[in-house]
Amino acid sequence: MRAADNDRQAVADRLKSALDEGRLDLHEYDDRLQRAYAAKTYGELERLTTDLPVHQQMVARQQQPQPGGDLTRRWVIHVWDEYVTAVAICVAIWVIAGLGGDDGFGYFWPAWVAGPWGLLLIWQTVTGVAQGEPQKWQAKNERKKAKKELKQQKELPE
Repeated sequence: MRAADNDRQAVADRLKSALDEGRLDLHEYDDRLQRAYAAKTYGELERLTTDLPVHQQMVARQQQPQPGGDLTRRWVIHVWDEYVTAVAICVAIWVIAGLGGDDGFGYFWPAWVAGPWGLLLIWQTVTGVAQGEPQKWQAKNERKKAKKELKQQKELPE
């Protein structure tokens, strides 16, 4: 039977818990996480966690509704945040120049920054959501975080 995004996310959460508990090392976690997000069936997902114990905390977490909308919202904000900042700066410069100039506000040149870039981001957002980019982005962030935590653990004096 084919797996859904929520199923892949539940396995990813379980793998993260196993990493936090020390049951998986970083390399094994990274490998299993990539396979989890690439899995198409329940059987593929099941093979990734068969050697891990089931804890009540993990079971309770899997029964809760998965915040897929929240993940997508955070990813869209991540994709658009530089655009919003850059366009706001351009508009602020245009306003300041318009207030100090003799010809008033004149031509709205920030449209040349906002328009093409905005169209590109609309395309990137629509295709990204359709292709599961929020989940890939989250997996990448989790791998970075796990690597950082491992590096910090190695730096701690024993």
